[in-house]
Amino acid sequence: MDIIISNTSEKPIYEQITEQIKDSIMRGEINEGDILPSIRTLARELKISVITTKRAYEELEKEGFIHVIPGKGTYVAAQNRQLLKETRLRLVEEKLMEVVTAAKSIDLSLVELQEMLKFFYNEEVY
Repeated sequence: MDIIISNTSEKPIYEQITEQIKDSIMRGEINEGDILPSIRTLARELKISVITTKRAYEELEKEGFIHVIPGKGTYVAAQNRQLLKETRLRLVEEKLMEVVTAAKSIDLSLVELQEMLKFFYNEEVY
């Protein structure tokens, strides 16, 4: 599992970790029942605090993405991929509404907005 931490991101490190693990689950890169690195191992690999890694895992567990079996490890929980996709779709819709509102406030045309969207969609984001 490759997690890339950006020191220039406005997002806290624990959120970067949770988002990347969620994305890996959505893309099928990690599957139900797969074991995740221990909190200490992940912290060591990423060169970050154990507390930060623990917070990321707590968030993932609270949201139902992982489950911890004491003494055995942390595993990817069974997921309903369609439900996960719907959740992400709702988030995309909210962000797009923000973009449309901002675009209209500066009289950006639909064509200009579509061109921008195409550009960013085709860019390497990761």
